[in-house]
Parts: sequence; C-alpha cells; structure tokens
Amino acid sequence: MREIEHVIAGKLVGGKADRYGEVLDPNTGATQARVPLAGEARVDEAVQAAKDAFPSWSKTNPQKRARVLFEFKRLLELNIQELAQLLSAEHGKVIADSIGDIQRGIDVVEFACGIPHLQKGEYTQDAGPGIDVYSMRKPLGVVAGITPFNFPAMIPCWMFSVAVACGNTFVLKPSEKDPTVPVRLVELFLEAGGPPGVLNCVHGDKVAVDRLLTHPDVKAVSFVGSSDIAQYVYATGTAHGKRVQAMGGAKNHGVILPDCNMEQTVNDVIGAAFGSAGERCMALPVVVAVGKETADRFVEKALVEAQNLRVGISTDGDAHYGPVVSAAHRQKIESYIQMGIDEGATLKLDGRGFKLQGNEEGFFIGPTLFDDVKPEMVSYQEEIFGPVLQVVRVNTLEEAAELATTHQYGNGAAIFTSSGKAAREFADQVEVGMVGVNVPIPVPVAYHTFGGWKRSAFGDVNQHGPEGVRFWTKIKTVTQRWPDGEVSDQAFVIPTME
Repeated sequence: MREIEHVIAGKLVGGKADRYGEVLDPNTGATQARVPLAGEARVDEAVQAAKDAFPSWSKTNPQKRARVLFEFKRLLELNIQELAQLLSAEHGKVIADSIGDIQRGIDVVEFACGIPHLQKGEYTQDAGPGIDVYSMRKPLGVVAGITPFNFPAMIPCWMFSVAVACGNTFVLKPSEKDPTVPVRLVELFLEAGGPPGVLNCVHGDKVAVDRLLTHPDVKAVSFVGSSDIAQYVYATGTAHGKRVQAMGGAKNHGVILPDCNMEQTVNDVIGAAFGSAGERCMALPVVVAVGKETADRFVEKALVEAQNLRVGISTDGDAHYGPVVSAAHRQKIESYIQMGIDEGATLKLDGRGFKLQGNEEGFFIGPTLFDDVKPEMVSYQEEIFGPVLQVVRVNTLEEAAELATTHQYGNGAAIFTSSGKAAREFADQVEVGMVGVNVPIPVPVAYHTFGGWKRSAFGDVNQHGPEGVRFWTKIKTVTQRWPDGEVSDQAFVIPTME
C-alpha cells in the first residue's frame, strides 16, 4: 500500500511511525494509502529543520524570496491538472472544484510575490531636531500552520506563502484525511528554489498539534478548522506565548428580499449550498426568506433545481458535486437531517441513503432541503457541513439581519436584492466578518483579507492580504540621531520631539 511521507529539511521522510492513519477514496470507500502520524520527536525534527533554515532565509533579500515564489506560482500553474486529480481522489470534490481550490491558493502566492513592497516599513525625516524615525517589519522565526481537509491546497497556500515571503520558516501540519496535495506543494516549493527547511510538512493528529502549540521554538500558529478546536488552539497557543490566528466554523445566512432576481438567486444559492457537497466554511446553508410569497417562490424553484443536481464521482465532468470526505462525516450529516425532522422542520428533499450505481460503497449523500426551520432548532444553530439547505421564514429585513447577527457563528452573510439602500444598510449593520451583496460566497480576493467574527474566528488578525503580512511579522521602530559634537543637557529628561 502506498505510504505518504513527511517532508523535512528538503527530504521525504517515512517509516518508523508508531501510528498510521488511513487515507480513503471517498468515491469507493476503499483505503488507498496510509499516512504516518507524527509523534513529538518527529515534530521536533521538523521544527529543528525550520530553525536551522531561519537565519539564512530571513537574511535573504525580499527580491530573492519573491523570485522563489514567482517560480513556485509558475510550477503550480504548470501542474494544476495533476494537483487537481490528486486532490479530488482524496477529498472527493469534483475536478473543476479542485482546480478552483488550487487557483485560489495560487492567487495568494501571487499576492505574496509582492513582498518587497508589502514588507516595507515607514520613515519620517526630522521627527525632531536632527532626529529620524523608521520602522521595519521583521519575520517572527519558526511558524506553523494547521490546515483542514476541505481545502488542502488553498488554505496551506494562504498561510505559508505569505509567511515564508516575510522571511519566516514554516512547519505545515495538514489534515491526515487528504495529505498528498500538501506534500506536493512542498515538493514544488523546493523545485522552485526554496531552500531545504524553509517549508516542511509533517503529518499527524492531536499529538502533533499539541507539540506545535507548546514547542518553545514555534513563534506563531495559524489554524483553520472547527470552532471548538479553533478555540482550543487559540487558548493553548497563546498560553504558551505564541501569536495565534484560529478560524473556526460557520453558519452563513443568505437573506432573500422580495425584489431580488429570483432566477439568479436560486441558481446562486443552489451552487453555494451544495457545491463541494457543502464542505466549505463559506457555504450558504441557510436561506432567510423575507415574506411568505418570497419564501414560497424560492422553495418551489429551489426544490426543482436541487432535484436536478447530479451527484457523481469526483472525475465525472457532469457532476455538480461528489462524495463527502468519510463515512463518519456522512453519518454525522445524516444525523442532523434526522434531527431537523425530529425538531419539526419540513423536509422537502431527503438526501439520505443515496447510492451511486457502481460506487455503492462511496460516501455519497444527496441534496437535502428543509423548509420552516426555526431559530431555536439545534440543527439550525450548529454547523452541518454537508449538502443540506435550510430555509427560515421571516417578515422583515430587520428580522433577517438579526438572525445572522445573533447566531453564534459570524463568518459570512449574503443579501439578494435590487435595493442599494437595503444592501448598504445590511452590509453595515450585520455582525459577520464577510458580506456578499448578490454574491453568494463572499470570499475576498487575495489582496484583501479573510476572517470571521464571533465563534468563527479567534485572534485579532485575519488570513492573507495586508493582515497576513502583519500577522507573520513583528514591527521594530528605530529613532536615530547623529550628534554634531554638541553635548545636550537633557540627558535626565524624557526625550521629546520639541
């Protein structure tokens, strides 16, 4: 059986693991590889490799670091089809969606190529008599990223491309469910001219995560995953003196007003709710329809569109989405469907028990649609992370905005309307981190920043964009004077710029 390896100090490292995880093919349910789960010693080895590489890499001028990233970007584009095939084979998302995953990662690499400008500090001449002040953004040292299964290309690139561009060295701990693409990313970075040890990949579970969170040489940790684990990562990492950004779960709301373009809205919502089998933190699993007529029109049209969705294997070019990542996750999604029924929501379309001919053991689940969902229902309050769309009915825009604002998660929200006034007010007042106006999945472009509010994010600094540069650097400010030989009599007085 194929064994996936760590990448440490520029070399593939395998074997000698006490524990292994299974890498499954979600299309068939079969085990396709095994992945070593690192113990503390293996994590320490990766951290030491990064520590050894830091002095040289941090002193490499930003133009040279950018050239490595430019070449890395070129190699990602050259190998995008191969990467997409690998990604779909382990995650289950369709090839087109995998290409989108990788392209979004490439976009952040492209942003990081601008590091000579992005990392510049500030300068003030003659801030005082003969005194100049300037600042520098310095790398932190060895840093780490802990990434989820649902975006095994994009989210690692969000983290390490900006981090290493700033002069840090990096230890990546990807999901053990689909680890092959992260390994290939590191290999391509090395091929692009990245020095050994600058970017390392070590596989593992909680043992590896805890070691990264407590290791004295790791200065910062970035995490994306569920909210409970994000909160744990933030609390543990900060307790050990680390800078931490931890992105958690979501329950994004799509508010539909009576004046929306209903045909376009239904099309957008169906794609946002069921694309990638709903396994996106920026999926749109809740529609809040304002007014009975609006809700009735939406449910009628959405039901037809959902029934016509094609669920297929990840290599089926005609499939709208593929299997979910594991049998356990499918079971969890189906338990939430049963919960919704038990809580009194109206089940309009049931995706449980879906079997794909020829792939009966695959982890497939059909599209599911609920109407008459109430805010007090647990199935509404919690993240399902699957192809399940819930419709909540309200009477006013204010009620709709209040639902998104008071929900425990605050990743994103969208509004569908022809009213600029309504959209502007909603975008200003709703308490979430990212808002879409007639845009169902408002993931910002790479040169802006990604991040939610409330239990969707722990820490004060967002992913990628200018916020990413700030997270992966610390600022040093220098105040300088070149005396002309005269002796000041102010030595015992706090200096001022007068």
